[in-house]
Amino acid sequence: MEKYIISLDQGTTSTRAILFSLDGRIKAISSRPLPCYYPYSGAVEQDPLEIIISVNDTIRELMIKESLVPSQILSIGITNQRETTIVWEKSTGKPVYNALVWQSKQSQEICENLKDKEEFIREKTGLILNPYFSASKIRYMLDHIENGQERAENGELLFGTVDTWVLYRLTEGKSFYTDYSNASRTLLFNIYTRNWDEELLSLFNIPACMLPKVIDSSSIFGYSSILSETTLIPIAGILGDQQSSLFGQTCFAEGDIKNTYGTGCFLLMNIGKEPILYNKGLLTTLAWGINGEFTYAIEGSVLIGGASIQWLRDELKIIENSPESEEIAYRTKNDDVYVVPAFVGLGTPYWDNNCRGAIFGLTRNSSRDVITKATLESIAYQSKDVMEVMKKETKKKFTTLSVDGGASSNHYLLQFQSDILNLKIRKSETSETTALGVYYLCCLTLGLYKSLDEIKKAHRISEVYKPNMDKTIRKEKYRKWKTAVSAARKFI
Repeated sequence: MEKYIISLDQGTTSTRAILFSLDGRIKAISSRPLPCYYPYSGAVEQDPLEIIISVNDTIRELMIKESLVPSQILSIGITNQRETTIVWEKSTGKPVYNALVWQSKQSQEICENLKDKEEFIREKTGLILNPYFSASKIRYMLDHIENGQERAENGELLFGTVDTWVLYRLTEGKSFYTDYSNASRTLLFNIYTRNWDEELLSLFNIPACMLPKVIDSSSIFGYSSILSETTLIPIAGILGDQQSSLFGQTCFAEGDIKNTYGTGCFLLMNIGKEPILYNKGLLTTLAWGINGEFTYAIEGSVLIGGASIQWLRDELKIIENSPESEEIAYRTKNDDVYVVPAFVGLGTPYWDNNCRGAIFGLTRNSSRDVITKATLESIAYQSKDVMEVMKKETKKKFTTLSVDGGASSNHYLLQFQSDILNLKIRKSETSETTALGVYYLCCLTLGLYKSLDEIKKAHRISEVYKPNMDKTIRKEKYRKWKTAVSAARKFI
């Protein structure tokens, strides 16, 4: 009977279980949408139990749809939305608060009260002090549940990012681990010593007993009986979603770079075996740990990428579905309209929490199609902002950008991205590169691949986009974009 690996991709807007055959091709996908809740301005929450229900449902649906038996599944890998923070009771496994999603600004005041420690935190973690990361979210929860601090200090409460929460529930509480990629996104992990940092824990007043053990990304994290009480499936790899995308794009060499077009957009570049701190809002993070060896990356974050197209669909209701934006963009002249989708502030290189969205250049003739096209183009402009900073800070010249994520299926976006960056764009055969990364990782853990070189040889490219925009037009368009961003930032 044919064997498979399940990559569990737990994202912000959906949970997907992806069935990979052992030649790296997708056999089937099961998906469940996942709601976010917005109790007040700036707050973004999810129900941790809804996350687990979606995980269980998608895995079981795959098995039923494909008429599989548990013995055909060699392993499960987990890749996840990062920074999203969950706290639960050790005795019952029940969450004590809604998950605070990475986008949420609930803990901004906590961060503002620690502004004098910003450089101290950055030098240890490679990150900036921002409610985006997990530490202030944990602090917020402990402050907002009854006897939170006391219960945490007594060992009654556990913390995890989504990977740890899913692992804990899949193993019925037997495994309480995270990997290096996820740990490095919490503001509590020292990327030099590769340990939870006592000074950072003290700064946020978070008890160490709440935290999971950190192990290699390529490990047997535990065993799950989700498919059968008599069949234990090894969980053989865990990576945060953006690091998993970097791995799935086979960016194994120093200087390799990728961009994922999801809810947000995330540009990551492999910087090798040692952490290096850069400026201009670039984050230094652990990419993965394999067999006791570590790879680091720098990251630039676009907070609102594909989410801006969802905004057109769900809030403005000017498109019926996301693919429609491609058709509209091809047939519509822009007329110098610029959308700055700063719905939750701006990420790299600005890290401006106060900026809000804006539209510039409207005239009486500006139609909903013009706004749709400008919104789509804003994803490419924001990614260029990050790329320009990376070029300046690293002193490297890039020739190729590997891309993936849901919005990478939009041909207009990728061509416009190639044009505005003046770079070749390389798209993998599967846009599910995040899931592919943790599939590769599981194969490595199980010995199905013996080395990273073997993985690279097996990787398949489907499309290549080359720039064809006039240099003068490119320069002028980007100048106007920068002007629009500047104006939006000055409004508040």
